[in-house]
This record gives sequence, C-alpha cells and structure tokens, in this order.
Amino acid sequence: MPAVPSWLSDPLWDQFAALLPPRPATDPTHPLGCHRRRVADRIVFDKLLQVLRFGCSYQGIADSTCSATTIRNRRDEWIQLGVFAQLKTIALNAYDRLVGLLLDDLAVDGCITKAPGGGEVAGRSPVDRGKQGMKRSVMVEARGIPLGRVLAGAHRHDSPLLASTLDRLDDLGPLPATITVHLDAGYDSQKTRDLLTARRLTGEIARKGVKAPIQATRRWHVERTNAWHNAFNRLQRCYEPKEDVVNAYFDLADAIITIRSLIRHAWILYRWDTRPTRRP
Repeated sequence: MPAVPSWLSDPLWDQFAALLPPRPATDPTHPLGCHRRRVADRIVFDKLLQVLRFGCSYQGIADSTCSATTIRNRRDEWIQLGVFAQLKTIALNAYDRLVGLLLDDLAVDGCITKAPGGGEVAGRSPVDRGKQGMKRSVMVEARGIPLGRVLAGAHRHDSPLLASTLDRLDDLGPLPATITVHLDAGYDSQKTRDLLTARRLTGEIARKGVKAPIQATRRWHVERTNAWHNAFNRLQRCYEPKEDVVNAYFDLADAIITIRSLIRHAWILYRWDTRPTRRP
C-alpha cells in the first residue's frame, strides 16, 4: 500500500528532486574506482514518506534497497540543506499563486500528541498522566492551509505560544490590511487581546464558560488541519528526539497537505489537456 497516492507523490518528488544538488552515482575519489553505487534519492524519499505516514521505525521500513542508516543519513543531509523547508515554502507560494491564500481570517490552536521517547520538544503531558508529550501551536488560513507552527513540550499552555506562532506571518510577504484571528477559550485573557492589538490584528476569541455551539466561529479549520496532521502517524506519536527532525517531518506533511489541496482546487478552477476526468 503506497504511503501517498501517485497523483500526489509524483509532483511532490519532482519539486523535491529539483532542490537536491547533483551527486555522482559512485564516489569518484575511491582509490580502486569500485565503490558501490549510491542509493537513489527517490528510494530514500519514498521511505521517508512511509515513515511519516505509517509511523514505522527506520529499521522496520529498511529492506534490501535501502538500509536504516542510509535513511537517517540522507534525512540529516537534506535537513542541513534546508530542502524540506524550501519544499513547504514552494508549495505554499504555488497555492497562493494558483488558488490564493485567504489571509483575512486566520485561526490558531494548540494540539497535544504523544512523544514516548521524549526529546527536545517534549514535556510532561497534563492529559496523559504525566507521560512525555509534544504540543504544536498551528496557524492556518481560512481554508485550513497550514502557515506555520511552534513546537513545545506538552506542559506548555497555548496562550504563551501565540506570539511566536504569529511571528510566522513575517514570512508571508504582503498581508491584508485587516486580519481576524480566531481563537478558542484558552486564549481568553487581556494579555492575548493586548498582544493582538499591538500587532494590529483583530481577535475573535471564544469566551470561557460559554458552550461551543453558541459561539461557533471559524476555528474549525485549524481543528481539521490538526486532524490532517494526526493522520501522519509519525506526528501523532513522535519518537524523534531532535527538534530539527520533527520540524522537517512537519514541513513535509505541510507540503503534502498544501499540494493535495492545490490539485483538488485546480481541478475545478483550471482546464488542461491531461486533466483527469474525475476530481482526485
């Protein structure tokens, strides 16, 4: 069973491969000139997609085509090159150019997941009997396209992470004159309102003690995006100890979510010769 359908993995790989530097198939400095061939980048990329989607270990996904050590080494090499972050940025820019980001309404929310192995972004979870957990503060636009995130331990409250999450807006270029940020009751404080006012943002914050259906807002987009993220088992139950590795997997997941939405919206908005007869 493929981790990602071919109509999504093929364009994802085409863009990813364009960001990789050229590398020879064999080591030209080998004294005997008989060094074994380098494992193809596409094989390693597919293995990383399987790790992200299924949450399996590197040893569990390794086979005769690629070892666990090769997967980890190539992953770290690509992280140092910044390929995962570039892929996410390119996907976001393509979506903005072809479909358009709806930045007038933003939503921010936190989500706690398990982190059994601990790590740099793990902490005692208040909802899991003090076990190790990770919190992500996610910001999305009006359709749920992820714009940025902040990772922290599960013991951190949502509201102190709001400022650093909103800082991700600086990477998006020109912004609308009026932006409304939709928040749940966990952000209901004067400190949050002062923060939004200082940034010239309008806040629509749920009031504490009021039932959700009565004050339903546009926060459901970020809840759905959290569900999209949790569909990737590596993010739902994270065993990675290093923050840069976790961010790399989130960048890859964000790129998948963005490209998937882009393809589905483009099927309605545009026509081309090879356009599928059915919407993906």
